[in-house]
Amino acid sequence: MILACQNINKAFGTNEILKNASFHVEEREKTAIVGINGAGKSTLLKIIMRELPADSGEIILAKGTTIGYLAQHEAVSSGNTIYEELLEVKRDLITMEETIRSMELEMKTLQGDALTQLLESYNRLSTEFERRDGYAYQSELAGVLKGLGFKEEEFSKKVETLSGGQKTRAALGKLLLSKPDIILLDEPTNHLDMNSIAWLETYLLSYPGAVIIVAHDRYFLNRVVTKVVEIDNGYVTTFSGNYSAYAEKKKQLRDNALKAWMNQQQEIKHQQEVITKLKSFNREKSIKRAESREKMLEKIEVLEKPVEINDEIRIKLEPRTVSGNDVLTVEGLSKSFGENHLFTSLNFEIKRGERVAVIGNNGTGKTTLLKIINQVLPADTGRFTLGSKVKIGYYDQEHHVLHMEKTMFEELSDAYPTLTNTQIRNVLAAFLFTGDDVFKRISDLSGGERGRVSLAKLMLSEANFIILDEPTNHLDITSKEILENALNNYTGTVLYVSHDRYFINQTATRILELTGNTLVNYIGNYDYYLEKKEELTQIYAPQAAEAAGTEKASVAKLSWQQKKEEQALLRKKQNELKKTEARIHELETRDSEIDALMEDEEVFTDVAKCIELSTEKAVIAEELEVLYEMWETLAE
Repeated sequence: MILACQNINKAFGTNEILKNASFHVEEREKTAIVGINGAGKSTLLKIIMRELPADSGEIILAKGTTIGYLAQHEAVSSGNTIYEELLEVKRDLITMEETIRSMELEMKTLQGDALTQLLESYNRLSTEFERRDGYAYQSELAGVLKGLGFKEEEFSKKVETLSGGQKTRAALGKLLLSKPDIILLDEPTNHLDMNSIAWLETYLLSYPGAVIIVAHDRYFLNRVVTKVVEIDNGYVTTFSGNYSAYAEKKKQLRDNALKAWMNQQQEIKHQQEVITKLKSFNREKSIKRAESREKMLEKIEVLEKPVEINDEIRIKLEPRTVSGNDVLTVEGLSKSFGENHLFTSLNFEIKRGERVAVIGNNGTGKTTLLKIINQVLPADTGRFTLGSKVKIGYYDQEHHVLHMEKTMFEELSDAYPTLTNTQIRNVLAAFLFTGDDVFKRISDLSGGERGRVSLAKLMLSEANFIILDEPTNHLDITSKEILENALNNYTGTVLYVSHDRYFINQTATRILELTGNTLVNYIGNYDYYLEKKEELTQIYAPQAAEAAGTEKASVAKLSWQQKKEEQALLRKKQNELKKTEARIHELETRDSEIDALMEDEEVFTDVAKCIELSTEKAVIAEELEVLYEMWETLAE
């Protein structure tokens, strides 16, 4: 055991954040701390780091243990370049190397005992330098910077000129290079793109020390952690396994708790009915038995009904009108900012009912593409066309659709003046804003709270084409799951940008990757994208494939004719799928009509008619069985 938290208690005023929280971490163990926003995850990390005092309890570290911490918004700050800033972590190795070089020069001038003594010191120092990978620290430093998304030409950039996200990445790099026995990371993936997150996963998996992570990235947690520490209503519970194992076990525990509560409620109701009945007999013996049962009931420790935030937040996205089948057509779209060419001649279509995720590294132009479609930015060349009856609802990651000077109540009432005060309050209550909270100014809200207000506006818009820019930013895992369910049940069309791989896997029916200044299309979710990424990138974005080092000589680009044939085959399958769906609908409708007819007295008393309808129903069932299998094959 390298770290133990024993009976940690922490309250802010009357709000108890942690109640007798206890857990431990073993050497090399990778642990996640999970819970809804405000549960106390960051508070617990600060208590472990002794940046915040606990009200009671104890933090125990194994003797000689070193510990490093990356806070949620931590950033480097100095006049150094990025490379120089990270090099400071290796200052002792640099000093050691300088001493070794100095000794080598001094050896040329010494003889006898003095030289022997110097050689002994030199050998000891060289051995220590080699043991600590001194000869590899420069390549290690470059590897960490590249892994975190910095290009080699950016190494010489001054730290003071970096964006907030870049400074946080540099701070993460410094922490990883310092190699403490325990690393504490608070939302480390917030400012990383997909490639950098994948690199960090691999780095942490092979990290020789222990790692404690607070993160809402479920895909990341699934890959990295082997233990989950949950904070729920102040209480801490430890689960073995990754995030999926925790979620499954948590559901089982909640189902068991709900079943126990329901059984107890049923038993209480039964006992109360028996007591009432016994008293109604109005016999002394019966009344005593009733009183005895009442005493037993009083002694029962009544279980609380298990509740989750899922039970409280209700998001229902529903379009007012159905759009045409062609929702969006983009032709020849290009955009540059000076010498920075984001994308060139983009062409794609989105059909009604699709949920399309746009992915790609930071700076490839994903948000810019959404802004062009929303007419926030102009394109340099090309055009886009919205289909018949398409109404857009836009969720902006920077929440520009919100007015910072307004209150939440004003934001909704001004946008939807036909709503009554009660209706506005009900909508805000669905997103956990009640009482005087509704009169808080947007500018005073946290990022997560602003996200919930934006979702409330989106829900009221009744749009049939929803465009979302990083919708899961600032959302805790529970809120993400609620949004996933809402999008999966939405009958309109969705286009969104996201780095959340788990969210993409749960919601996307198609993925467009912005890479090498162009788009690569994947007809499937994130798992499918991973399976086909190398193959399709080589075909449609060979420049990107070459830059990533994934292009193979054996794979040639598809010719124009081959592409046309592939597209024609896809269209043919899509037409077959539509025909199959139409026939299934026709047969299912007729099957329901037969059921209704056979309930009619005139029909069910007519034997010949009943036989005729039964025969028809059997034929329909056989054909439907074939069609269902055909549909499944075509849908894949």
